[in-house]
Amino acid sequence: MEILELTTAADRDCWLEKIGRSDWRAAGYLVQLLSDGSFFRHCGEKAQVFLLTEGQELISFCTFAERDEIPDSTLSPWIGFVYTFPEHRGKRRIGKLFEHIYGLARQEGHQSIYISTDQPGLYEHFGFTFLTTMKDLHGGDSLIYRIQGGFAPYTY
Repeated sequence: MEILELTTAADRDCWLEKIGRSDWRAAGYLVQLLSDGSFFRHCGEKAQVFLLTEGQELISFCTFAERDEIPDSTLSPWIGFVYTFPEHRGKRRIGKLFEHIYGLARQEGHQSIYISTDQPGLYEHFGFTFLTTMKDLHGGDSLIYRIQGGFAPYTY
């Protein structure tokens, strides 16, 4: 398996099209943001999209960004747009992308990383703990999780 960053990946348009094939509505929104040039304005100038691939197959993807769907600007950075294709679920493959992001966060001197979700109990397996519930940009409730400190490697 290989981790790619979308903006520097060869065949960027091919990978973008594969993201768009997902059955998740937010993936379509991510494709829109990337296609119309508003991704960096929405997520921050240093935002990145990471892909977990095997050959030409896209397994998982997520973003590492200054901003997410939560208006509270005191929380940063965020892991967002987290998705694993159905045939790869249950194998904790997204953990490989999280570990990669944990390393980047350490290099940048971050003490915490946040994730917003409507899925309780999913991210504790990757070292996150529940922080609070906040309103997202659309007025809905979102569960906010945080991982702090050394960002210990995930054990598979």
